[in-house]
Amino acid sequence: MNRSAQLGNRVSTALGRRLGSELLRLRDLSGKTQQQAAEAINATNSKVVKMERGWVPMRDPDIRVLCEFYGVTDRKSVVRLLELAKLDRERRKAKGWWQHAPNAGALAEYIAMEDAASRVRTLQLALVPGLFQTAEYARSLAVSDGMWEDPDEIERIVEVRMRRQERLDGDRPLQVYAVVWEAALRQLVGGSPVMRAQLEHLLDVAKLPNVRLQVLPFHAGGHPCVGGTFNIISFAESEAVDVVHVDTFASTVWVENESDSAEYSQRFDRTARLSLAQHDAVKLIDSIRQEM
Repeated sequence: MNRSAQLGNRVSTALGRRLGSELLRLRDLSGKTQQQAAEAINATNSKVVKMERGWVPMRDPDIRVLCEFYGVTDRKSVVRLLELAKLDRERRKAKGWWQHAPNAGALAEYIAMEDAASRVRTLQLALVPGLFQTAEYARSLAVSDGMWEDPDEIERIVEVRMRRQERLDGDRPLQVYAVVWEAALRQLVGGSPVMRAQLEHLLDVAKLPNVRLQVLPFHAGGHPCVGGTFNIISFAESEAVDVVHVDTFASTVWVENESDSAEYSQRFDRTARLSLAQHDAVKLIDSIRQEM
């Protein structure tokens, strides 16, 4: 993700950029320039640029003036933008534990988004989803990665992973729908004892009412998500579109427009239809556990 998209409070970036893109669309339709928009709200051109890119919180008076300047006469459209701006401002004020978590690194923005989410759909091909990992499994991954050598640093990484899992219960439990490839269940991360305990934990997690777990078996063959793993993050607010998180070795990509995020949702759904239903997935996980 480029640095420009990271400006401002990380929790609010998706909502901020959505609002900014709406204002940009309205300005383009009206034929107005950024300089003209800046003059309308008695601001600099750079402020309009930041607003349209979602880098700064937006004031209600500025939104009202710009809507009038762009010729927006539909009151519901203006109210919708004002509500979106309010949500964005509230998110920017939010203070989360991840802001002070040591070595959260590239995961920091994802953790913030996950904390604000109401539902996450995750497609994993090589690993057990982070929200379902045991401490031993997460520790083994950190050690085998080779990027961290300090044991204390590794333990802090594991602590961050375990802290994320608090969203699985409590006052507002996160709804998690996970599709995991069979290979991730058979890969001996940390050796047989660690993996056996991880599979036992998966069986416990699958009992949670807010968790739906499916397994994509080897015999399913090719599937729509063969190209890689991703997470689809959904929010309770009606104005917030789904956001897709795609993490690779080289970069982190956020997909935030409706058409592209819908494509990921469709691929997830098609792959889920090829996967074992939760009842059968649990049976497979248990049989693999017994083999270990």
